[in-house]
Amino acid sequence: MSTTRHLVNRQRRLANAGATRVAATETPPERGKRATNIPGDASILKGKGSSEVEAGAGPRRRLPVSLHPLAERSLGGVRRLVSVRAPVVLCVLVVLLGAFAALAATRADSLRSDPAARNAALTDPARTSEVKGQTAKAVAALFSYNYADTAAADNAASTLLTGKAVQQHHDMLDAVRAQAKDQKLVLTTTVTESGVEMIDGSRARVLVYADQSSTRTAGAKPETTYAAAMFTVDLVRGSGATWRISGIDTFGQGA
Repeated sequence: MSTTRHLVNRQRRLANAGATRVAATETPPERGKRATNIPGDASILKGKGSSEVEAGAGPRRRLPVSLHPLAERSLGGVRRLVSVRAPVVLCVLVVLLGAFAALAATRADSLRSDPAARNAALTDPARTSEVKGQTAKAVAALFSYNYADTAAADNAASTLLTGKAVQQHHDMLDAVRAQAKDQKLVLTTTVTESGVEMIDGSRARVLVYADQSSTRTAGAKPETTYAAAMFTVDLVRGSGATWRISGIDTFGQGA
C-alpha cells in the first residue's frame, strides 16, 4: 500500500515539474514592449515623429526621425511666405529698374542739352580747324587796306560780313579810309593765333590775336608802325561751308 502511494506521489511531482517548464517557455511579452504586428503602427509612429521599432529578435535599431510637427508648420509658413513675397519683390525690382531707366534718360537729355556738350569745338577737330582757317583769312582780308586798291577791302566787306558786323567794320576802318589817300597808307593785318570758343550748329565764336603794321609812304621816307590787337568775332555759316562774321567785339579798345 505504501509503495503504491509513493509511486502515485512521484508521478504527480513529475507532472507538476513538466507543467512548470512548459509555462516557463511561454513567457509573456516584456512590459514596455510594443507589438509590431499592429496594422499601420509603423506609419503612425513616423507620422507622429517617433522612431520606428524593427520587428523581430535582436537589439533595437533607431531609424531617422521626421521633423517635429511645430518645425514642419514653421517650414510650411516660411514656404508660403516666400511664395507670397517673391512676386512682390519682383514687382519692386521692376519699379526700381524703371525708375533707374527714367533717371538715366533724363540725365542723358540734360547732358545733351548742356551747352558744353553741344560745343563742337570740344568734340569736332575737323570743324574747329575749318572755323579757325576761315576766320584767319577773313580777318586778314577785312582789316587790311591799301590806298591804291580800295576795291579789295570793299569786296571783302560785302562777302565776309553780315548782320551788325557790317556797320562795326565800317566804323573801325572809317579813320583809315579818311587818311589813306593823303598818307598813301597801307594797312596789313596778320592773325598770329586764334582759339575757337564755341561751335554750336551754324554759329561760332573765335578769339583772335593779330599783328597790324601801318606804313605811310607819302613822306620822303616811309614810316611803319606796329600794333597788336585782340578781339573776338562771332560767325554764322552761310550756304555751303562758308563762315561769315556777324559780330566784332574789341573789348572797348578799338581796332
